[in-house]
Amino acid sequence: MEAISKFPHTHQPIRSISFPTRGNPSSQRIEELLNHLKHHHQNSLSSNIHLEAEKIQSDLVGLAEIYNCMEELFNSPQTQQSLLRYQDGKLISDSLCSSITLLDACECSRDLLLVLREHIQTLQSAIRRRRKGDSSIENSVSSYENFRKKARKKISYQLLELKKMQNKVNSFSLCDQDQQLAFLVRVLREVNTITISILSSVLLFFSMPALGTKGSSLISKLKPMVFFSYEKEGKNKNEVEDLNNALCSLIGKDKNSDHSNSEGQRALRLLETLNVNVDSLEGGLDCIFRCLVKNRVLCLNMLTH
Repeated sequence: MEAISKFPHTHQPIRSISFPTRGNPSSQRIEELLNHLKHHHQNSLSSNIHLEAEKIQSDLVGLAEIYNCMEELFNSPQTQQSLLRYQDGKLISDSLCSSITLLDACECSRDLLLVLREHIQTLQSAIRRRRKGDSSIENSVSSYENFRKKARKKISYQLLELKKMQNKVNSFSLCDQDQQLAFLVRVLREVNTITISILSSVLLFFSMPALGTKGSSLISKLKPMVFFSYEKEGKNKNEVEDLNNALCSLIGKDKNSDHSNSEGQRALRLLETLNVNVDSLEGGLDCIFRCLVKNRVLCLNMLTH
C-alpha cells in the first residue's frame, strides 16, 4: 500500500503536561507515563513510518497502566469533591461519548487479529503442502489478500471515527475556576489523545502495502492523526509488510526450484513471527478493552451519583 507509508507533516502534537505536585500520587504516575510515551515515540512524524508489533505492544502495556492510575485518581476523595462542585456533568458525559468510539476501535482491532490468525495458519499449511507438489498456495494467498481488502474498509471507518473524536478532544475546555477540575480535564484530554493514537497504530499495523495494489486514499488522508514515529537505529520494520513481500516473491517462483524452497522457509519464519506478535497484540488489546469498560462504568457511576 504505497500511500500508507507517506505521512503529511502536519499533525496535532500532545503538549507536555504538568500536573499539581500535591494531591493523589496517581496523578504524578500518570504524568510520568504520558511523558514517557511521548518521549519514546517523538512528536514529529516520519515520512517513512512503519509500525512494529513489539513497539505497539509496549504502548498498550503503558496505556493499561495509565488507565489503572486514572481509576485510582477518579476514586480519590479530592476528585470526588471537585466533581460534586461541577454541576452540569459535561466533563463526564463527554468522556462517556468518547468511550464508545474507543471501545469500537478496540473491538474492531481484536476481530481483525482473530481473522488474521486464521489466515496465518492457512498460509503455513499451504506453504508446507507446496513443497510436496501442491500448488494451492495461490488460493490461500488470494484469500488472505481478499481479507486485507475488506479489512481496509473497516480500518478506514474506524480511523475516520477516531479522527472525529480527536477533533472533539482538542476542543475540551479547561475549567479555570477550579484548579483540580482543570487538571482532570487535562488528564482526560491527554489520555484520550494517547489512546486514539495507539489504537490507530494498531489499525494501521494491518494496512501495510498490499500485494501489487495501490493504497487506500482514505487511509492515507486519515493517517496524520497518528503522530508517533517508530525508529530504531535508522531502521523501520513492519511484520505485515515483510510477509507481503515474502508472499509476493514466493508465488512468483517455480515451486520446484531451490530459490522457491528458500523463499518458502523465509515466509514460514515470518508467519511464525507474525503469529507470536498477534498473540501479544491480542493480549494487550484485551487488557485495554477491559480498562476502557471499567473507565466507562466509573464515569457512569459518577454521572448518576
